[in-house]
Amino acid sequence: MDTTQIADAPPPAPAPTPEQKRAARGATRPGDRIFLGLSRGSGILLLVIMAAIAGFLTYRAVLAISKDEGNFLTTFEWNTGVNPPVFGIAVLAYGTIISSIIAMVIAVPIAVAIALFLTHYAPRRLSGPIAYVIDLLAAVPSIVYGLWGALVLVPYMNGLFGWLNDYLGWTGIFSWQNGAPRSMLTVGILLAIMILPIITNVSREVFRQVPQMHEEAALALGATRWEVIRMSVLPFGRSGVISASMLGLGRALGETMAVATVLSPDFLIHTSLLDPGGGTFAQNIASKFSEATEFGRDALIASGLVLFVITLLVNGAARAIIARRKEYSGANA
Repeated sequence: MDTTQIADAPPPAPAPTPEQKRAARGATRPGDRIFLGLSRGSGILLLVIMAAIAGFLTYRAVLAISKDEGNFLTTFEWNTGVNPPVFGIAVLAYGTIISSIIAMVIAVPIAVAIALFLTHYAPRRLSGPIAYVIDLLAAVPSIVYGLWGALVLVPYMNGLFGWLNDYLGWTGIFSWQNGAPRSMLTVGILLAIMILPIITNVSREVFRQVPQMHEEAALALGATRWEVIRMSVLPFGRSGVISASMLGLGRALGETMAVATVLSPDFLIHTSLLDPGGGTFAQNIASKFSEATEFGRDALIASGLVLFVITLLVNGAARAIIARRKEYSGANA
């Protein structure tokens, strides 16, 4: 190597000082430091509140479970007013999970299709009013959905239940005994209607963020509109759609008044989705809390702790899925 090149090489840059690092972060001015402290404090406060909620639920749950004569996870019974008390969450967990799965299976494809229609197919004069109506539906209170479901949806479910029983009753999942259509399928449909605006709104905003050059490049290569959506829009918005779905799932898991208004629980597990359901965590707490004794409230709080844990696990799984697919989403392009 030529020694003149070594001699002419510039000296290495000195390491930045702490003042320069703070200046690079933009935290040298008093306003920036105050905002940084408030943001950090807000995050810490949120963690403290979550820990306090978890601690309270755990303490009251331990008091109840310690006196439970049955298995809290597998008992198909809820009798907290007898001595000794026997109660379990098996039926509630089944009802919560089944109704949420039904809601997600119905709502997610429809919501994604509506979001794609509003962002890539509908003219602006049509997409604007439709998006506005969807925003309004997302703000409707749960009790309004529940009253609509009890007065309008339930009476019109007889035809659907009869059709399912005639053509799919042999499966056992859709067999119907001609009872009132206040079943898990009805609850799942109502929950799907409730979470549809949330998933649609978030998915629509995600699809709007797709880089225009990605779509133009696909069109320049001769792709059709559907091929552009399949190759550019959906891969880019996959993480956002997963986040929107988990947001809707969180509401479906914790929905109370709408489910309590529509469902006729019997605290049994039925193989058919058209039979009366056993109930959900939130519905059971809402219907029994006012009449429960002190111990009964502790038992209900114990079931609320399980719902709290399920919600955390769902959100954690969603974060893990998004983290794995981030490199394929196109967000860094």
